[in-house]
Amino acid sequence: MIQLPFDDYLRRFDYQERVDMKIQTKELLELYAQGAAQVIDIRFREEQAAWQIGIGVHIPLNELPDRLDEIDPGKTVVTICPHYDRAEIARLYLTLRGFKARYLTDGMLGLVDYLRGDRARDYLRRLQDQDLK
Repeated sequence: MIQLPFDDYLRRFDYQERVDMKIQTKELLELYAQGAAQVIDIRFREEQAAWQIGIGVHIPLNELPDRLDEIDPGKTVVTICPHYDRAEIARLYLTLRGFKARYLTDGMLGLVDYLRGDRARDYLRRLQDQDLK
């Protein structure tokens, strides 16, 4: 995998990169349902032990450099945390390591809010339907 020096990343940073680095809940759920995205929960172990969302792989931010082999380079990697601050740090790190990475702008709290009630039920049914195909 190609590594990009931070200086080079900054030199090529433009308006399109600013758009491409972000993803919102609705688009994330579409990509995930299609099998095109891998979700990485980068919260601390204690946070993840206290509450979970049921999708994604848990790799705490401070363990990310040692666990890159758990990330699928063929998918869009979406980093998530409760808001988005740590997810953006993880996204930048993964981008510099050659992954196609984005961070969830809505944060996990926005994702959880979106997947309430009927929407959660309908989304899980959609995932099950995809698995049956």
